[in-house]
Amino acid sequence: MKLQDPDLFRNAALIGGSWRARPEMTVTDPATGETLGSLPDCTAEETDEAIAAAARAMTGWAARTHADRADLLMRWYHLILDNTEDLARILTAEQGKPLAEARGEVAYGASFVRWFAEEARRINGRIIPSPVQGKKIFAMKEPVGVCAIITPWNFPIAMITRKVAPGLAAGCTMAVKPSDFTPCSALALAVLAERAGIPAGVLNILTGRPEAIGGALTRSPVVRKLSFTGSTRVGALLAEQCAPTLKRLSLELGGNAPFVVFDDADLDAAVEGAMQSKFRNGGQTCVCANRIMVQSGIHDAFVAALAARVDGLRVGPGTEAEADIGPMINPAAIEKIAAHVADALDRGATRVTRTRDLSGQYADPVVLTGAATTMRLASEETFGPVAPIFRFDTEEEALELANGTPYGLAAYFYTRDMARAFRFGEALEFGMVGLNTGLLSHEVSPFGGVKASGLGREGAQEGIEEYLETKAFHFGGL
Repeated sequence: MKLQDPDLFRNAALIGGSWRARPEMTVTDPATGETLGSLPDCTAEETDEAIAAAARAMTGWAARTHADRADLLMRWYHLILDNTEDLARILTAEQGKPLAEARGEVAYGASFVRWFAEEARRINGRIIPSPVQGKKIFAMKEPVGVCAIITPWNFPIAMITRKVAPGLAAGCTMAVKPSDFTPCSALALAVLAERAGIPAGVLNILTGRPEAIGGALTRSPVVRKLSFTGSTRVGALLAEQCAPTLKRLSLELGGNAPFVVFDDADLDAAVEGAMQSKFRNGGQTCVCANRIMVQSGIHDAFVAALAARVDGLRVGPGTEAEADIGPMINPAAIEKIAAHVADALDRGATRVTRTRDLSGQYADPVVLTGAATTMRLASEETFGPVAPIFRFDTEEEALELANGTPYGLAAYFYTRDMARAFRFGEALEFGMVGLNTGLLSHEVSPFGGVKASGLGREGAQEGIEEYLETKAFHFGGL
């Protein structure tokens, strides 16, 4: 990887300030299949150790002033930015995305650390007028406690900081389980957190497979909150496992985002938005456009413009400067993408983009017309660079198609009719809606879904509230 600071690349878990190296689980480069490193496959007992370390650190960390925690987070933020190139190279090596996107993710991930460092200074309670003479009521904000964090592989830096930064700002301590595909980015962040002065035990990183670690995290009565980003199936399982101890849950789960283009849309803007939403990270995002719905009057022009853009995409290793799309995360992803495309073609879809001769874990970016609700890609997340186009005639038809899913994470639509903008946007059953934009992810904006797409919000002021409890403190005898 040619790192300027090789110490950022660790082959060890972090438990209570102790780095534990044990070559049990390999991490591979999806572009080449080469082994990057071997890390511990942490056990349930080690997970319990991490929880205990977090619990011991909790008292001192929560007792620090808000300004003190904010200052430490700001140091972490600056260290992340100072090491952008090394972090991006580690990220690309284990996840596959092009280096330009990886650098963007580092900046995006750092933005959450800065935002919640600032929010740490603004954790305020309030005084409630008492209905009883001689009494005062204080509503006080206190940290939830020890938190379990389980993050995915598609954004291995940003998903850590989006969850960890608000928790640390609130005064919580963490046991973090990154994806076993991409643990090295989390470990590099932990190295920088140590250098920033965040005390031992406040941030623990457990490497390994999910069964033992997840089981210990969910059954522990010491863990008071679990935050998870991943599939709806796994999220539901984790919620069930957390039920006996009544943990607070933040679940950012699956999506099936509609991308609706009305006849009066700005064609160029709509195509650009579709490229941003659909093909960022090779389509491996939970908010990417999964179903592109285009009104009949603009359909043909939109398809031609989008196909031309997709045919121009360059597929290759993320380390190549010209690459637009890197490898998919594993062979199973390639198999699912191929199965979705084959099913759509069998059911009447038409491919309108060129075919590339690709091998390994590289997926061919494709635009399909004639998509229908009977196809698998209409109801399942493809999680790859496949853009199916559904034709519609009326606004009512578009709304029925868009809302016709159990998921409700993100939705996008393009129109220049302001009456329609409010009418259609308010009728969409999604936690996030983009009007004339294909990008929804910012540290200042609440991120999360409804229905089968999860519980809670990350980012914005709402993000830190997920890690705070409200205590009603009643003063009498005044």
